[in-house]
Amino acid sequence: MSIELAALLTLLLKLIFPLLRIGAFMLSSPLLSIDSVSLRLRISIALVLSVLVISLQQIPEYNPLSIDGVLIAFMEVFIGVMMGFTLQIVTAAFTVSGSFISNSMGLSFANIVDPGMGNVPIISQFFILLATLIFLAMNGHLILMQILIGSFIAVPIGNYPDFTGWFDILWLWTPKIFIAGIVLGLPVVIALLVINMGLGIVTRAAPAMNIFSIGFPALLAGGFLFILVALPGIETGMEALWSEGVITINRLLGL
Repeated sequence: MSIELAALLTLLLKLIFPLLRIGAFMLSSPLLSIDSVSLRLRISIALVLSVLVISLQQIPEYNPLSIDGVLIAFMEVFIGVMMGFTLQIVTAAFTVSGSFISNSMGLSFANIVDPGMGNVPIISQFFILLATLIFLAMNGHLILMQILIGSFIAVPIGNYPDFTGWFDILWLWTPKIFIAGIVLGLPVVIALLVINMGLGIVTRAAPAMNIFSIGFPALLAGGFLFILVALPGIETGMEALWSEGVITINRLLGL
């Protein structure tokens, strides 16, 4: 009985550090951190992946209650959060793009009228759902598993990553939130700007016309029409941004 207990304790000591990195990544990554993925499913996936890691790689044993063990635990959480944060920048770019278009269409007022929507505009929610489906169509869930398993080879447990290199990579990657967001929404926003210019000309030509009763429906109808026309290009941009996010994580890990 004592032998089985000792073996179980040894397995637990090997399991805890991979579980910290994988759990931190799942809590911070855009696909696995959504509310539709239940907590039990996240824990089950994290445990299965942790068992897979310790079966494929030799994991050193550290006392989690020692100073070294606590430092390694914090480091594992940090590595997992940084990998997830890299992909969160991609979803933030989609949110910025949708917000950019929503403000041009006049839909920003909907967040005030309906507090249940939160701070995410309607178009941003649509873009995030579309981007999630594109990511799954790219086998993104399998790519995430591959990144997690490969991270233990690139940065073994107990080793410290190159923080200077990480800072340089993230410093150049973070502005993608605004650059990619503006690029994705720019065609639709320019088309809506043309509609606004046309409405301005109509107002000057016929001052007695109620521009508010004409402008809002025109912007809404035109916005949805332009989004539909620009959707193939937006999908291509989303796919390219997901691929760039995966490449950035591989650069962080040195893969």
